[in-house]
Amino acid sequence: MKLSKYYLIARNTWDETLVYRLNFVMWRVRVILGILTMYFLWLALLPPGQNILGYTRELMLTYILGTSLINSIVISSRTYEVGDHINSGNLSNFLIRPINYFGYWFARDLGDKAMNIVFSASELTILFFILKPPLFIQSDISLIMLTLVSCAFALVLYFIINFLLGSIGFWSPEVWAPRFIFITVLTFFSGGLFPLDILPKPIFSALSLLPFTYLLFFPLKIYLGQLATYEIIRGILISSVWIVILSQVLRFVWQRGLRVYTAYGR
Repeated sequence: MKLSKYYLIARNTWDETLVYRLNFVMWRVRVILGILTMYFLWLALLPPGQNILGYTRELMLTYILGTSLINSIVISSRTYEVGDHINSGNLSNFLIRPINYFGYWFARDLGDKAMNIVFSASELTILFFILKPPLFIQSDISLIMLTLVSCAFALVLYFIINFLLGSIGFWSPEVWAPRFIFITVLTFFSGGLFPLDILPKPIFSALSLLPFTYLLFFPLKIYLGQLATYEIIRGILISSVWIVILSQVLRFVWQRGLRVYTAYGR
């Protein structure tokens, strides 16, 4: 019964997205334009037969197009509304209901991600047949499975980070400015613009200790087969540690936030 309840929440999120069709279409157009911009940029920078710091044209274009697909799995989220729920007082409606608030938003996230995955995969398939890009296709099933595992860890990690950002609403009505800054920083530090390991080694080593690296860059590196077994294990362990640490921080922040919550606006 519990699972069916959260399934309905995820399904409603899917239906809700399709209600505002024009917004949805413009959003997908923006995503496609972003993909094409990065694709043609790296296509021009990497002539056939040449490479930049170990990345051939084939590997780099696979990385760039792969970020779009993994973005739809990991980065897409509906928890940006948490801060608004707190500021408007709508949180009160959930505190008195027999439903886990975190579970509610996780189900919403899954519904949103399902929609993103379907359309992102469709768009990339169409672009593949139109552009016919030279891509690297991973044939090792174990690496593909490890990529999916790392994506699952990244999904949970991003959910927790996003919820922490939403919790700012307990103390400030301004929740969009911090989120905007975060998304800007995240795009760079997660490897959404380029592979992080083309940066100087000291900088990359420092970034590899942060949680952002394991949202996009790490799963793609596994898929490309550029990590040794011990590096994959190390990366999964680091992302696991961050999940534990940040979930405890979220629990602490949420409990403190509920103490000062006044249901302002209700």
